[in-house]
Amino acid sequence: MPTAITNDIRVQVDTQYQHEQSEPMNNLHLFAYHISIQNNSDHIIQLMRRHWYIFDSNGETREVEGEGVVGLQPILRPGDTHTYISACNLHSDMGKMMGTYLFERLDDGSTFEVTIPEFNLMTPLRYN
Repeated sequence: MPTAITNDIRVQVDTQYQHEQSEPMNNLHLFAYHISIQNNSDHIIQLMRRHWYIFDSNGETREVEGEGVVGLQPILRPGDTHTYISACNLHSDMGKMMGTYLFERLDDGSTFEVTIPEFNLMTPLRYN
């Protein structure tokens, strides 16, 4: 599983192709991704924003930015882990994603970015 550690914050990603919601004949491929964010720092932090780069193998590139993740701006105390599941659609059967989270340290109000590691999105047939 792709993993990145930035400022003592560990981000790990696992992906899964969603057969039931995909329509390959219509160039629609849905991928779920499961994110785990672990606070290994000494600070209480809050996830404020996300910034994604999505690359489709057909040449399309998208950028998605917004508040929190799946409607939440979770607060993580030292040692806490926050997990969530979201999804991305592609028009081809292969692509990749990467990005950053913006966190705030609640003790002093300072902000910092955390890397979301690059991860591949591939249909099971591409692995053969």
